[in-house]
Amino acid sequence: MTRYILKRILSGIFTIWVTTIAVTLLIHLVPGDPVQIMFAQSQSTTPEQIEQIRSQLGLDRPIYEQYFMYMGRILQGDFGTTIRGNQPVLELLLVRLPNTLALALSALLITMLVGVPIGFFAAYKRGTWLDTSLMTGAIIGISIPSFWLGLMLMYVFSIRLGWLPVSGTDFKNLILPAVTLGLANAAAVSRLTRSSMLDVLSQDYMRTARAKGLAETLVLSRHALRNGLINVVNMLGLQFTYMMGGAIVVENVFAWNGIGRLAIQSIFQRDYPTIQGFILIFATVVVVVSIVLDILYVWIDPRIKYS
Repeated sequence: MTRYILKRILSGIFTIWVTTIAVTLLIHLVPGDPVQIMFAQSQSTTPEQIEQIRSQLGLDRPIYEQYFMYMGRILQGDFGTTIRGNQPVLELLLVRLPNTLALALSALLITMLVGVPIGFFAAYKRGTWLDTSLMTGAIIGISIPSFWLGLMLMYVFSIRLGWLPVSGTDFKNLILPAVTLGLANAAAVSRLTRSSMLDVLSQDYMRTARAKGLAETLVLSRHALRNGLINVVNMLGLQFTYMMGGAIVVENVFAWNGIGRLAIQSIFQRDYPTIQGFILIFATVVVVVSIVLDILYVWIDPRIKYS
């Protein structure tokens, strides 16, 4: 197991390194000069001044030179400074990262509390009106875009009822964006949970457990739910990384000050160091989550062995 984890860590580091190359190439292919965008509203800036600033920022150098300079700073723990505002990128990301993690984790909790029970009961009541109703609701939930759901929740609970604030970064402001992300992903989790539970409920050991006279609640909790959770745990891990990316849209809808909202602002401003820092942080989170999932598999099902 230890050898496997070390292999996964090394492959994760390689993945992050490839990601830095890809994002460096892609952001330079996007049309638009960050310095010209910065001074777009200024009438007094001369072309000579713009070229001087581009030279100071190193934007006049070939892409490969910019990449090696960037990697040299990264290895020293320096993510560079923002093009607009001249703020340390790492400090800016670390200030906003807890907000995005809080949003994603809260949404993941809502996804688990809603999606897993719905899928479980739909499988247990297979073929009944309850199963049909729950799965119809899940299909509708998958079809609803998260930004539209967020706007509807904002309209009902903030504008019409006045129960929750429209925007901000306090605890009460976390409820609506977390529910938006959580419900949007709970539908997919419920369908996977139902499919996984149906497979488990049809196994011979379930009939054997019932034949031994075990209580139905014990059969379902110890034999059915635990064995059916392996695929669900994988799905929840993938959903968490999806929520980190989906938080970009939700954060902008609710003005939640996370790294997703910062990323959108940086893309519009062509702030290369901030975009690179965001992708690097995001890729690191994805790698860490995938390694944690592999460890959880063994805890859920000790029969799984790694070599």
